[in-house]
Amino acid sequence: MRPFRTILLLTALAVPPSAPAAEKPNVIVILADDLGWADLGAQKQAPDVKTPHLDDLAASGVRCSSGYITSPQCSPSRAAIITGRHQQRFGIDTIPDVPLPAEAVTLAERLGPAGYRCGFVGKWHLEPNILCTRWFQKKLPEMVGLPPQKRRIPPAKMQPHTPGAQGFHEYFWGEMNHYRANFARDGKDLPPGRRVLQFPGEFRVDIQTEAATAFIDRNHDRPFYLHVGYYAPHTPLEATKKYLDRFTGPMPERRRYALAMIAAIDDGVGKIMDRLKTHGLLENTLVIFTSDNGAPLKLTRPDSPVDTDPGGWDGSINDPWKGEKGMLSEGGIRVPMLFSWKGNLPAGTVYQKPVSSLDFAATAVSLAGLPASPELDGVDLLPHLKGSNDAAPHPSLCWRFWNQAAIRAGKWKFLSAAEGGEFLFDLETDGGETKNRIAEEPRVADDLRDRLARWTRDFDPPGIPQGKLNDQETRWYEHYFSVPEKP
Repeated sequence: MRPFRTILLLTALAVPPSAPAAEKPNVIVILADDLGWADLGAQKQAPDVKTPHLDDLAASGVRCSSGYITSPQCSPSRAAIITGRHQQRFGIDTIPDVPLPAEAVTLAERLGPAGYRCGFVGKWHLEPNILCTRWFQKKLPEMVGLPPQKRRIPPAKMQPHTPGAQGFHEYFWGEMNHYRANFARDGKDLPPGRRVLQFPGEFRVDIQTEAATAFIDRNHDRPFYLHVGYYAPHTPLEATKKYLDRFTGPMPERRRYALAMIAAIDDGVGKIMDRLKTHGLLENTLVIFTSDNGAPLKLTRPDSPVDTDPGGWDGSINDPWKGEKGMLSEGGIRVPMLFSWKGNLPAGTVYQKPVSSLDFAATAVSLAGLPASPELDGVDLLPHLKGSNDAAPHPSLCWRFWNQAAIRAGKWKFLSAAEGGEFLFDLETDGGETKNRIAEEPRVADDLRDRLARWTRDFDPPGIPQGKLNDQETRWYEHYFSVPEKP
């Protein structure tokens, strides 16, 4: 264990609780996967979406209309949520940059010493994978020369980067029908040595919901933190007849499957809330819902066959924002974001100032009675959501991904797309990012560019990306922003 990590954990252990353990609020973070901003009924953008339980969640608390994730791609975004720190602090800009370093201090490792039982369900995606060439160079150099599909990661090398090694006392992690777990989905303990569970032919969203409610049943009599990572509506698209039958009439088939998967998530949220109600925990549980990034539209939302194009459009939409997953335009990083805590947050309100997924950890740390941690990049949102603090939570929010970088400060957003050019948008008048104001407001652009560069100063590598866009970025910026392809 490295000294920095040791100091943080010992500090948490040394802090006396501010209230009896039974009075500490529970925290549940529910994360959808590739869910676009529009696909929540409360957003009032997509009339075909049916999310009554999530709409109830919004009605019982605060809906953030400018909720942002830290990356338009899943692994970097999840690293920030799990740690409360910009993922670039761990050298993670993109998926091949994982795993999350073992020495990174997660929210679970902060809350556990404060008396919380910490649980993880669903998609993790912070372990090493076959694309992590830099990690292979350090840990398994003999495999670097092999094609990625032939690389193998021994369990002993994987283990330090798993939920169980990162502070989660109980875990049920996996994406489809294969899970590594230390409790059963019916809430019972597993027999000794049984840690891999298979559920052939079953629907992944329902499996993850059952595991989440089982965790609540197992831990309802003590403070808990639960992270639920639904693997939906991310491709490959699948749904059962129960959900598909809710969406009839003519529509793209990929849209029908996405709506069915979103409905399954919505049912899952309803079951989680019912379980809290059964145990009398609604007034003592903060529930946060969001998505890890925007929907991948594949430019034109092609309705390719569901069973033969596993990497196509996932059927979700980002309206009214421009762009999609992988882009630092609004469609890639502005996501649905709800905060519900019965009796403690003003019901049915809309919070319009920009907030970040980085704020989840700082808010949970405050709820646990721990002192504010200077290492965290987010802020405690509760005073802002309650209306007791009128100031904007953040003077600015910054992003960097592939060859793009962006900053939002107040109404202004500066977007750098390397050779694709620079853009300045007034999001109060042009949320669709259709008018580039950079020629009209050069001083604003210069200030934001400087602030963005300073934000990257301590990263490895530092700076705003320069040079060429990759092929995918080139297609995006030509399609959405009419940036001509460079020869």
